[in-house]
Amino acid sequence: MRRILATFAALSLALSACGGGGGSAAPGGSGGGGGTACKVGISWNNFQQPRWAATDKPKMFEAIQAGGGTVVGDPDANLDSQRQLSDVDTLINKGAQVLVLLAQSQDAILPALQKAKDAGIPVIAYDRLIEDPYVLFISFDNVGVGKAEADFVLKKVPKGNYVLIKGDKGDPNASTFLPSGWDQAGLKDKVTSGDIKIIGPADGTYTDAWKTEKAQSNMEAIIDAAVAGNQKIDAILAENDSTALGVVGALTGKNYGYPPLSGQDGDTANLNNVAQGKQYVDVWKNANELGKTAAAAAVALCNGGTMASLKLPDGLVDPKVAPVAGLTAQPFTTPGGSTVSSFILQPTPLTAENLQLAIDGGQITKADLCKGVDAATAPAACK
Repeated sequence: MRRILATFAALSLALSACGGGGGSAAPGGSGGGGGTACKVGISWNNFQQPRWAATDKPKMFEAIQAGGGTVVGDPDANLDSQRQLSDVDTLINKGAQVLVLLAQSQDAILPALQKAKDAGIPVIAYDRLIEDPYVLFISFDNVGVGKAEADFVLKKVPKGNYVLIKGDKGDPNASTFLPSGWDQAGLKDKVTSGDIKIIGPADGTYTDAWKTEKAQSNMEAIIDAAVAGNQKIDAILAENDSTALGVVGALTGKNYGYPPLSGQDGDTANLNNVAQGKQYVDVWKNANELGKTAAAAAVALCNGGTMASLKLPDGLVDPKVAPVAGLTAQPFTTPGGSTVSSFILQPTPLTAENLQLAIDGGQITKADLCKGVDAATAPAACK
């Protein structure tokens, strides 16, 4: 209850800072919830990746409700872009005054975005960019995520044969932000110098819809080709936890051992794999904090706040993950050259050495983290 009351107080500060009167809620929109309770519609692209339902959703709901708002619906599109368009129509028809969209495809979602524009409904692009200045983009520093993934693996394996397992090609995180981070960490330079050789496609292997099963089948084929070519796989960069889980499945099924492997999201199974030594680094994007940020922004926009001037209240976001640029919305330049207002939170890399952070942060219980861990090799968090 204390946490809910604290969140409510923070949201109240956000509303007073962002106004309840003039100003459009988004470019070209009227927004505005007046004195009525804010009605928020949330569209998820899928719940197959565990984090959305386990962490993002409950924290967002709690914070919206603590701020006096209500959620009019939060359908799961189940990886279907057409279904997501229908879901957004339903949310608009239910009276949503602001929309939080986790888009299955940044291109396929555009008709829904246009309907929101036409109705003057502000839109938050949640953790996946939508290339349009109308949206408020709320995510983590995904270039920084990629850099952290590669930093840790490159320090562990500075030379050798690497496999690159990417996410869905239509997601800018997979095609642009994360690979940019890998290159910032030095991957491209090491490939150019010959210190690192890429096994499989030089640009990496994409994974349709970020599906674990697809990542596993792709990795199995890469392992088979490497064995046939007498090549040893020394390290693997996987862009997120669902793909990393598929990689571990392939490595286990092929009795290959576990080369250093990256991932991101802090999913329960993956953190357990870090504890067991099957995944080397998991870049934790604290979804509890992201959900609170989206909720505060949604309620503020609903009450007439302007995107460019939104300010998160002090104390709402854990300082360890708060935006480096501060608590006021900042311009973000998209890969397509557009500028959107944004809140970009900071990720936390986790290895066997600092897994206690995930327990302390409420991401995972000690029992789940340490399930099946060999006592002789257990990390400090499991002792």
